[in-house]
Amino acid sequence: MKHARFYAAGVYHEGTVNAEGLLIDEAGRTHRQADAMFLPPVAPGKVIGLALNFADHAAELGLAEPEVPALFFKPSNSWIGHRSPVIYPKGAQYLHYEIELAVVIGRRARRVSAANALDYVKGYTIANDVTVRDYITNYFRPPLKAKGWDTFGPLGPWMVDRDDLPNPGEVDLRVHVNGELRQEGNTRNLVRSCEQLIEYISEFMTLEANDIILTGTPKGLSHVHPGDVMRLEIAGIGTLENPVMRERE
Repeated sequence: MKHARFYAAGVYHEGTVNAEGLLIDEAGRTHRQADAMFLPPVAPGKVIGLALNFADHAAELGLAEPEVPALFFKPSNSWIGHRSPVIYPKGAQYLHYEIELAVVIGRRARRVSAANALDYVKGYTIANDVTVRDYITNYFRPPLKAKGWDTFGPLGPWMVDRDDLPNPGEVDLRVHVNGELRQEGNTRNLVRSCEQLIEYISEFMTLEANDIILTGTPKGLSHVHPGDVMRLEIAGIGTLENPVMRERE
């Protein structure tokens, strides 16, 4: 099942998506997606990002794979929904997308083994870990300024249940910008799997329901500009689309 949070006719809803692609609210009423304003499909307590979890991405940046998972927090001010604009900051030289399979935790998890990790997953969604590359240097680690701008965390368009994506370690990821394929990969090439990440993080941090783990992005970064449209697709989930808009003067 696909779960969505949205506004329709000025009213907030937590609903689902039917086979025809219509949004169904709590009362069973249908809404066209075109008439709705999407929110992130869950309201997470925290979003934990992961750097360099695809070997090909590390190689394209000329970096070695980290010996242990390189984690950072994606702040709440960055989270936006499907179709909401990403604001291109004044003075930025290189802004890019990063498609990531986002794992939504379903219940409290502490010291969970990899073997049991997926039992703690609620579902999956798509994340765009938008980044200003200008600020990723040794002076800006962890990369809060690079990844923490307002609107830099699109999530959605909805969350699919865990059982509807039975093998998160074998899904295709693609990014198109203005219809041009820019990034492509598969989660089989993750350095550390979803299960391994849950085990690692829950060893020192309690994960709560609706927390999200971003699992990393493959190679294929490129600069996007105001006026561009980023379209992120993960097989078995859907398509997350966001335009890029210039920051107001």
